[in-house]
Amino acid sequence: QVQLVESGGGLVQAGGSLRLSCAASGRTISNYAMGWFRQAPVKERDFVASISRTASTSYADSVKGRFTISRDNAKNTVYLQMNSLKPEDTAVYYCAVNRIGAMTTHVLGYTYWGQGTQVTVSS
Repeated sequence: QVQLVESGGGLVQAGGSLRLSCAASGRTISNYAMGWFRQAPVKERDFVASISRTASTSYADSVKGRFTISRDNAKNTVYLQMNSLKPEDTAVYYCAVNRIGAMTTHVLGYTYWGQGTQVTVSS
């Protein structure tokens, strides 16, 4: 079992930045790819970014060039640096463990979801 706790969300003006953290416990995550997803009200949970065990990264087109995913295996933590935030980035952000090995953007490829952290971007 892996427990994930997201933090770092908040209210920020458009153009601002936030850094989300996803702290894992129960098992080391160094052997897993990890992903960030987000879910706005009455919308599906969408892929944001993923990072492999070897730190290869993948991003949704909507955040490419603005967001950066990284990991610190010594701290058992994954991060999401979000810059140039837009109102359409407003959502609850979740991290999760990749359960299928191969990099994927599909929500069904992930497990051990955290409780999420709210990000609100005002215009």
